[in-house]
Amino acid sequence: MRARARGGLGIGLTLVRRLVELYGGTVEALSEGPGRGSGFVVRLPLRVPQVADGAPPATVIAADGPRRRILVVDDNVDAAEALGDLLRDYGHEVVTAHDGAQALENARLHRPEIVLLDISMPEMDGYEVAKRIRSDLGLGDAVLIALTGYGEDQHCRLTREAGFDQHVTKPVDASRLEELLRLHL
Repeated sequence: MRARARGGLGIGLTLVRRLVELYGGTVEALSEGPGRGSGFVVRLPLRVPQVADGAPPATVIAADGPRRRILVVDDNVDAAEALGDLLRDYGHEVVTAHDGAQALENARLHRPEIVLLDISMPEMDGYEVAKRIRSDLGLGDAVLIALTGYGEDQHCRLTREAGFDQHVTKPVDASRLEELLRLHL
């Protein structure tokens, strides 16, 4: 208990950093030392302006390439929604899911061209979801990108065996995400 009184697990700051990085921003922590308090500076790029129908201006879509149907799957609701918002800002049609069953249902209904899929989810992991998307739903031409905290060779091998096209370790920054999408457009 005593050790905990001096500091938490750091999960809050890590989560904030990852969410901010999804939007292409940065987080800076400042402190003058123990007992002196902390300050945090969050820098985010300006969001793409929206037009009346809620879509980005045509010039932004044209610059970033064609619009794609994308499914984002992550049991971390905040992370999935933040990534979905970012992709919508890029002009894509995005649907999110927060578990394997919902992912399969959304894939069946929306027929995504690209699936950004977390691996570590309860009940049905991303490996199983990927296999079912490929075999049961007839989405063999969809691009499956594993977005995961697991980056060891064995995990990369497992993603290939499950039918993923790419294996990306979290957190992924906005420029890397754009690069991935351009690679598969």
